[in-house]
Amino acid sequence: MILADTIAIIHLGYVIFVILGFILILVGILLKWKWIRNLWFRVVHLGAIGGVALEALLGINCPLTVLEFELRYGATPSDGRLSFVGNIVDSILFYDAPAWLFAIIYSAFAILVAITFILAPPSRKGHSTISNQRSF
Repeated sequence: MILADTIAIIHLGYVIFVILGFILILVGILLKWKWIRNLWFRVVHLGAIGGVALEALLGINCPLTVLEFELRYGATPSDGRLSFVGNIVDSILFYDAPAWLFAIIYSAFAILVAITFILAPPSRKGHSTISNQRSF
């Protein structure tokens, strides 16, 4: 059960990274934070939500969900109850809704994240973006 709880916490961390990352990017655009243009952060962030959207569109179950459920209910007998941590994390992560609805939500969110690439394109350290260049 401890391993299943650990996977659930990692899963929650993934979700928090995607949501909080997007919020920070939006705030950073408004406040002109330079760090939100970090290429690695932006590519990993887009890849994180892009992967989720692609899984949903293709009808693939999330590997973290599959692993957690397999550890929690699969190979070893279980009384079907969650641990305290598992109960809290699963109540945050899992909702009962049709798969097509999740596919739409995840895809829309991925599109919004991609739009931020236009509004505040990432840049490599030491390379200026067009908006940062001075004209002489």
